[in-house]
Amino acid sequence: ADAVGQRAHVPRVTMLLVMGFAAGPGGFDLLPSEAEDWFPVVTELALVMIGFLLGAEFTAATMRSRGSRLVAIALTQATVTVLLVAACLLAVGADSALALPLAAIAAATAPAATVAVIHEVKARGPLSRTVLAVVAIDDIAALALFAMAVAAAAAVSGADGAAGAAGDAAWEVVGGVLVGGAVGLPAASLTGRLQAGEPTREEAFGIVLVCAGLALWLDVSFILAAVVMGTVVANLARHHEYPFREIENIEWPFLTIFFFLAGARLELDQLSMIGVLGTAYVIARTVGKVAGAAVGCRLTGDRSATGPLLGVSLLPQAGVA
Repeated sequence: ADAVGQRAHVPRVTMLLVMGFAAGPGGFDLLPSEAEDWFPVVTELALVMIGFLLGAEFTAATMRSRGSRLVAIALTQATVTVLLVAACLLAVGADSALALPLAAIAAATAPAATVAVIHEVKARGPLSRTVLAVVAIDDIAALALFAMAVAAAAAVSGADGAAGAAGDAAWEVVGGVLVGGAVGLPAASLTGRLQAGEPTREEAFGIVLVCAGLALWLDVSFILAAVVMGTVVANLARHHEYPFREIENIEWPFLTIFFFLAGARLELDQLSMIGVLGTAYVIARTVGKVAGAAVGCRLTGDRSATGPLLGVSLLPQAGVA
């Protein structure tokens, strides 16, 4: 994937997805039946590491200098996207109980694909830094919006258990924050006290696994927990760059398997079934992200990231959704 991607100037994420599809049931069907059981575990490992790295974007220095603008840009494009998707889905005849949760999901941006591409091309400019921060805020906002949308959809449809659905969704968000803080505080105290190198790597990987395990055990958002944990470590650890550097060094093998298995699960024949509803969702979300990011940048006067380019960078959608 690396070799072909470098010569074809295509991200290795794309090449891995293509290779996975070729090896999966839709292609040559080379994988054993047990491969279906590997995907959830690999997904959790990959996304919790990505969430931890995203948390590093919310240092006190960053939040003091650009925090309000980043939050404003993220919330503006998320709000524009959600409202536009909801309006378009309702316009094409979707039931409100379906349109509301789908509109909330539209706010989410795929963290793994976005981070992987940024790391691959070693992007370190204002646009990439803005993208990373907005992706994290995007996904947190999407979780909160989805919690409200599920409750609203249940209430509108008259289904039983609306309060229970809202409570479960709220617990996923609040519990994720609590788990991330609970693991992040001792991790920040311990991380970096050992010598650089392998001990720090084991240490960083250990806290990521503990965070993921606790979040899954308590049935809360493991991605949100990882983002919060990363934020706590980035702000409180004495040598906060050590664990993030080590996770960056070991994340790619897990992401390789993650993208490969994601490609293997791709069912192209299902594309013919998305119909008007699916088409409206894709178009409305694309317009919402691009236009919303441009409006957010203009409203905040943030010239560090060109609005349309930021919007296009937020189009990937997968894991969180």
